[in-house]
Amino acid sequence: MAKRWLVLRVQSNREVSVCRTLQEKIRIEGLESEIARVLVPTESVSVMKSGKRRIMERKLYPGYVFVEMDVKEDGTIPERAWFLIRETNGVGDFIGTEGGKYSKPVAMETHEVEKLLIQVDKAPDQAPTLKIDFKKGDSVKIKEGPFENFDGVVDEVVPSKGLVKVIVTIFGRPTPVELEYWMVEAV
Repeated sequence: MAKRWLVLRVQSNREVSVCRTLQEKIRIEGLESEIARVLVPTESVSVMKSGKRRIMERKLYPGYVFVEMDVKEDGTIPERAWFLIRETNGVGDFIGTEGGKYSKPVAMETHEVEKLLIQVDKAPDQAPTLKIDFKKGDSVKIKEGPFENFDGVVDEVVPSKGLVKVIVTIFGRPTPVELEYWMVEAV
């Protein structure tokens, strides 16, 4: 048997609890040799809520849990592992299954696994990324600063600096204004 990465469809917003439950069940049943890892890839995102900057964990693939486990040569999953996973609350099914007892799910490709593991490995070391929900052409209202209550249109977003460049009409002329992302809100 070879270890392959498989994808589980799970209930939305239950990815972390399903992951923890699976890890605990694997430990209790002694299936660590058959099911090596269970992952929910996340990234840290910095957001502004109520005027305060907060760091949140955001799931990279909502609704999915990744499992590295033994798969038989014919593509089926060992019976004990299959039942352990399928009878866990919140688990739907394996992605790409044809159905039937001890189904044959489609394993992830090598390049997909490498991309996933790079995302997981760099996540703890990486500084939180800014989540700026504006794009060029969005209508916004400035809520703080010298241009408070002015309406404008987003011209450019600079996530690395946390800035939004907005075109504001001042004295009948379009004027570019550079603002921090939390100083504007969508209209």
